[in-house]
Amino acid sequence: MTAADPSVDVAEAPVDPDYPVTPVPRSARRGVVSISVVLVGFTVFAPTLMAGASIGAAFPFSEFLAVLLVGSVVLGAYVAAIGFLGARTGLTTVVMSRYSFGTAGSKVVSLLLGGTQVGWYGVAVGSIGQMTALAFGWESAWAPGLVMIGVSVLMMLTALYGYEGMYWVSLISTPLILILAFWITGKALTEVGGVSGLFDIAPTATMSWAAAVTTVVGTFASAGTQAANWTRFARTGRDAVIACAMGFVIGNGLMVFFGAVAALAFGEGDFTTLLLSMGMIGWGLFFLFGNLWKSNADAAYAFGVAGAEIANSTRKAPFIIGGVAIGTVLALAGVEQHIVGYLSLLGIFIPPLGGVLIGDWIARWRAGQPPLETLTEKVRWQALVPYALGSLTAWGSNALGIGIAPLNGIVVALVLAWVLSARTARR
Repeated sequence: MTAADPSVDVAEAPVDPDYPVTPVPRSARRGVVSISVVLVGFTVFAPTLMAGASIGAAFPFSEFLAVLLVGSVVLGAYVAAIGFLGARTGLTTVVMSRYSFGTAGSKVVSLLLGGTQVGWYGVAVGSIGQMTALAFGWESAWAPGLVMIGVSVLMMLTALYGYEGMYWVSLISTPLILILAFWITGKALTEVGGVSGLFDIAPTATMSWAAAVTTVVGTFASAGTQAANWTRFARTGRDAVIACAMGFVIGNGLMVFFGAVAALAFGEGDFTTLLLSMGMIGWGLFFLFGNLWKSNADAAYAFGVAGAEIANSTRKAPFIIGGVAIGTVLALAGVEQHIVGYLSLLGIFIPPLGGVLIGDWIARWRAGQPPLETLTEKVRWQALVPYALGSLTAWGSNALGIGIAPLNGIVVALVLAWVLSARTARR
């Protein structure tokens, strides 16, 4: 069976120029700077400031730094591996899963990954609506609701425009949230008398070490598992790894850090309340909107390509529109109020999916993958069993406080998928 070469241009271009269910040809590949801009714009994400605030309020500063380091290393290494596979195959994560989970089993992966991004979309839209209500002193429910609907439409239009649209919005949105983050951090350091003052602050909340690391990983566990959606445009695997490090270690790590510093300094783990108490709600709204516009366009793009994989469609647009409608309803229902619990669930149940993809690729596909149309297995138990056991391991680890739950789930799923797939390949 001949391995597929994603560097070869197909004779007929797909209906969607973003290649949602086919390998990205060499003619459409981008350099490391372009991929890094998109991924940094993805991870420099306002709700991550919120997650950082909840963690920072629960630990002394020195212990928080250890939590952040461990969580960022786990997340970065995991995402870099997924990103590398995306560049090598030219495929989105959900389409890659057809090789591991089977042509029907991959639909489960698409539902999980697409569904979690719909949830993220709702968190971001809801955050903008609530921040707008606070900024203008609105007490009615319909006014912020109209804001949520309006910004949701704008984000949807950006996602429909594809990679190019997200690239240009990143160039605008990333500096905006970085300005807000540095501004907040500067005010926080002034409040406590500099960096040394942070080490003297006692925590005002409680959170276990394992839960905190799981939250750091969970901030982008779902999105990181879908890093291949963007790194498939990278020219080389090395470019993809560098871009993932820039986005998921540096970008995401800084956001968690900035949110935690502000929470420690002002003793407030709720980020919206924190901005209000600092007298920054108006400026915060301006910068947050600019940032969430880009991040939610990425989320919509992700559930769009997941929907295209489920339907085996060459068009992502109908699924972007449907996912946006669901995410907007979730925002109107107040999903952003449950962000920490949501992140914890993502950190448990999503990383084992990537572990399966990595383990199966090591066992069977390092020399190249056959064309998608040649795949015949509908469901591969060699992937479903490792995923189930990896998820169970992560859940049990989190419940019992044993080790780092996401890492435990990744390792179990990766090793089992590697072993089972290798035995199948030998047969």
